[in-house]
Amino acid sequence: MAKVFHRRSPYLPFSYLPGLFMAPAVVVVVLFFFVPAVMTGLFAFTDMSTATGIKGGDYLVNQDSLRQLSTAGLSPPALARLSGAGYRVDAEGLEKFAQSFGPTAARALEETLQGAVFNTRRDLEKALKKLGKNPELGALRKTRARKRAADFFKRSVLGVRFANAQALRARLADLDIHGAEAVLVTEVAYTGWNWTTETIALLFSLPSAADYALNSLLYVVLTLAFNVFFGLFLALSTFYLSAGQAAFFRTIWFLPRILPPVLYVLMWKWLTWDTGFLATLLTPSGAMAKNWMMASSTHAWTVIVLMNGFVGASMGMILFTSALKAIPATLFHAAAVDGAARLQQIRFIILPQLRWPILFVTSYQTLSLLTSFEYIFLSTDGGPGSSTEVWALAAYHFALNNDGGNLQYALGAAFALVLVTVGVVAALLSLRLFNFRELVADPKIEGQG
Repeated sequence: MAKVFHRRSPYLPFSYLPGLFMAPAVVVVVLFFFVPAVMTGLFAFTDMSTATGIKGGDYLVNQDSLRQLSTAGLSPPALARLSGAGYRVDAEGLEKFAQSFGPTAARALEETLQGAVFNTRRDLEKALKKLGKNPELGALRKTRARKRAADFFKRSVLGVRFANAQALRARLADLDIHGAEAVLVTEVAYTGWNWTTETIALLFSLPSAADYALNSLLYVVLTLAFNVFFGLFLALSTFYLSAGQAAFFRTIWFLPRILPPVLYVLMWKWLTWDTGFLATLLTPSGAMAKNWMMASSTHAWTVIVLMNGFVGASMGMILFTSALKAIPATLFHAAAVDGAARLQQIRFIILPQLRWPILFVTSYQTLSLLTSFEYIFLSTDGGPGSSTEVWALAAYHFALNNDGGNLQYALGAAFALVLVTVGVVAALLSLRLFNFRELVADPKIEGQG
């Protein structure tokens, strides 16, 4: 029997190709879904804001810190030393003084004021002025020299930023603040972010959170219903037209999706402004000119649903049209022979065949609407008042566009974490509702070879 020799192929085996083709998709999912979701969850359990920064912070004792320390039980003597004792004549300052005024003047100052503590710069400068009568300290007779000398002995903790806790503790030790009191001051003085669950608690304690949730539910339900049903209506309407007419109408209805969002919203604003198309058209008939988008919450919601609905319906129209073309024509011929009308064909042939496309459009649009807010932001920005402020827009406002100036990154992340959780649950419920396993199961009747 002839021997069969196997050589290592210079090419990858075909069994590796599926994994190779899936690798880019896995990378995209990890980078653009998994990592952002994990980071959002982590940020939600912090107190990050503009005040704390995102890299960690330094240590600063200011007037707010003193009030917090007083409430937290720091002893009055320690509070007094923190708020006062701004200048101390010590070895560190004397060394700098000697470099500027000479060692002789430094020794004379050491003999007179070594260890002296002054609450204010003015008190220290007064003492230095008196010493100016000493010939060895004659340079201190000048005001500029006294001010320069006073800077060498500044030891105040108040208003001074320290890069780390060790530097602050060293300065506190100079003020005779040790032990538990030093720990308390260090904790209060920290300006960076901390791990905490208080942000999550704050989210659910906000009175406006329920309004944002209700607005989001209203937005998703109304817009989703419009997207699916109107998209299905467009697909069915153009399905029975000639090829040329169908292509023309589909192109018209697809325009909202391909237009830039800013331009698309500007067109709606031009339509609804108090000087726009509707006002110009209706004013001659006696109607009062008004902003038809912002006149009331009902007006705003109507425009938002239509604005988003036309974009979503165009996508549904394309997917449903593709699915309709995939239905075997013999089914329609057989139904026509049996005398089935158009509505009966739609009910008994088309809709059962469109279960999977409807599932996909519903699931995709639900997840998209939960997290989308760009059209609302560009049109009403949550107004009038906050009647159209949806959950995703609130997350953006808290984290990235807060009129108060203090961007609350952690609170915005907490809002986003809730959206991620709701989105995952909604996707699982959609798969369960449409019986996803049955849709992707192997056919029960296999063709015979």
